[in-house]
Amino acid sequence: MTRMRTRLMVLYVLVAVMLAVLGVRLWQVQVVKGRQYVAAAAETRTRAVVVPAVRGQILDSSGRPLVRNRTALVVSVDRTSLTRMKNGGRDVLQKLGDVLGKPVGQLEKRIRSCGPGVTRPCWPGSPYQPIPIDDRVTTREALQILERQEEFPGVTAEVQAVRQYPQGTSGAQMVGYLQPVTQEELERRDGLKAGFSGVDLVGRDGLESVYDEALRGKPGLRRVQVDRLGKPLGLEQQVSPVPGDTLITSIDSRVQNVVQRAVDGAMNKAPKADGAAGVVLDARTGRVVALASAPGYDPTIWTGGISEKEYQTLLSDKAGKPLVSRAIKGEFAPGSTFKVSSVAAMLRSGYPLGGQYGCPGSFMVGDRPFNNFRGIGLGTLSLHTALVKSCDTIFYKSAYEQWLKDGGLHPKRPPKQPFENTARAFGFGRPTGIDLPGESAGRIPDRDWKKALWMQTSGVTCHRSRTGYPEVKDQARAAFLKRLAHENCLEGFLLRPGDAANFSIGQGDVLVTPLQLASAYAALVSDGRLRSPRVGWALVRPDGTPVRRIEVPVRGRLPISEKERLYIKGALSEVASDGTAAGAFSGFPMDKVRVGGKTGTAEVWGKEDTSWFASFAPTSKPRFVVVVMVSQGGMGGQTAAPAVREIYEGIYGIKRPAALSDGRTAARLPLIARDGTVAR
Repeated sequence: MTRMRTRLMVLYVLVAVMLAVLGVRLWQVQVVKGRQYVAAAAETRTRAVVVPAVRGQILDSSGRPLVRNRTALVVSVDRTSLTRMKNGGRDVLQKLGDVLGKPVGQLEKRIRSCGPGVTRPCWPGSPYQPIPIDDRVTTREALQILERQEEFPGVTAEVQAVRQYPQGTSGAQMVGYLQPVTQEELERRDGLKAGFSGVDLVGRDGLESVYDEALRGKPGLRRVQVDRLGKPLGLEQQVSPVPGDTLITSIDSRVQNVVQRAVDGAMNKAPKADGAAGVVLDARTGRVVALASAPGYDPTIWTGGISEKEYQTLLSDKAGKPLVSRAIKGEFAPGSTFKVSSVAAMLRSGYPLGGQYGCPGSFMVGDRPFNNFRGIGLGTLSLHTALVKSCDTIFYKSAYEQWLKDGGLHPKRPPKQPFENTARAFGFGRPTGIDLPGESAGRIPDRDWKKALWMQTSGVTCHRSRTGYPEVKDQARAAFLKRLAHENCLEGFLLRPGDAANFSIGQGDVLVTPLQLASAYAALVSDGRLRSPRVGWALVRPDGTPVRRIEVPVRGRLPISEKERLYIKGALSEVASDGTAAGAFSGFPMDKVRVGGKTGTAEVWGKEDTSWFASFAPTSKPRFVVVVMVSQGGMGGQTAAPAVREIYEGIYGIKRPAALSDGRTAARLPLIARDGTVAR
């Protein structure tokens, strides 16, 4: 009996304890965490849907679209939802593949995350956002998905705006492209996570990248009541998205197409050419009228995802790295186009503007002869004629003399380096600051650069001075390289006299970009002010309301007087008619449009010469600066100059319809009507 009572007491205690625990738990759920669970319960009845904003268009200076949007039905997959399903959602993907006519393996590749060892197609964006897998869905296919939502959990079909490129390959590197935002960017970039819709893309290059925030707009919000299967029951709240701003550029699409055809043609005509670039600037304002690079690519390749083969082609040397803009990122020795800086350096060093200078066929720089083009002497010349006829030995001599004044191999501290410092004042050796990403700085190889390079490379050169170059089959070449390595090992930190001489004619280690050269010439032939070129002209709302005008900043002034500047400009004005470009412009109507400029032929070891022509027109009051560069294109007068002629013929309508009816670019912004159309 006692044992029975004991068992009952234990049972009573256990029941009491369980009731107490249950009571405490109810108190926690209903009182302590009541609001939290109420909110969670409410969340299961509503879904917050972020509505993407329509991305702004990119227009040319007359309102023609460079980039616009097309409406498309897009099917997206929520990978997070799929991973929670049986078989990782493969059954859902199988059904989806049957509807879209795509193999399930292809869909699985599209939704996997990009990473080391993962080839494209893959998803480079955040794993927590919907992944678009098809942007060319028919209405029938979309309805099959939407009407049987219980069979396609985690799958959506929505109307979205997709980028369209009416100009095709023309200016593709300048325009840029879009890619999904990554999770790291969402966490790192201020304001991006809050303003990201989950299906938005961000600019990765070109104008799309620089003006991304303005173009992207602000997403809206839609709270929808749903049942347990996720089907919408009603709208609870709606905040409309704010469309992105429209970017109006200073690009004239007609001129852009003329330039793109010219550089493509110049590259195709030169048998070994591996790249080309063309730049057209408004000489008065510094705005970019056209910016072309070859080889190019079709920017629609990014729309809907890019395959591994396509992506590698964009980056491959064999294809010419079409993703890279040679206009702003390509660095090349400028050849004789650089002599405008060297003439200015001579004038700053005390050489008389009206002096007479000997132009022998060869000049001894130290113990080595430096020859004129083909070793031809031109007698005694003025600086004016030296530029027109492109004499080299005048510049060799002056550069060698200034090198000696700086102390030669035992430099004074600090050395004056007039040729190098003048080049920097012309804007070389630093980015122009254009509103495009990834611009190269070029290179001005002065004494400090030479020393820094030696410190980085002396270990390798000293090793090679001992081992030589057994992999080089040409014995004479191998012996030369070994001897050169020995010299560089011992005194590679010294700026030699040959370095100074080569620099004066744009050879050796000096590198510039086509845009830098165009910017320097624009300053030279206009008002002496060095500007930071701009492609963007203004941002406006889709209804035409102005947001802001994009000004062109002045970043310096050329280090020469007005008289000296006009003297150099006057000499260049005769190059196309009586100088090194006369052959290329034979028969050109100079009475209608007089063109000035400077040819450049830069030697590159083991390759064909780099072909240059930097020009301006009309010479009396220049409106345009046009620069063309063809890598491995040969002589400047044979490849680049004819391409420049073709551009001017296209602009002014010589032998073909004029890209600009009056030879002028748009002076006012295009008017955007309230409905988003261009009024003029």
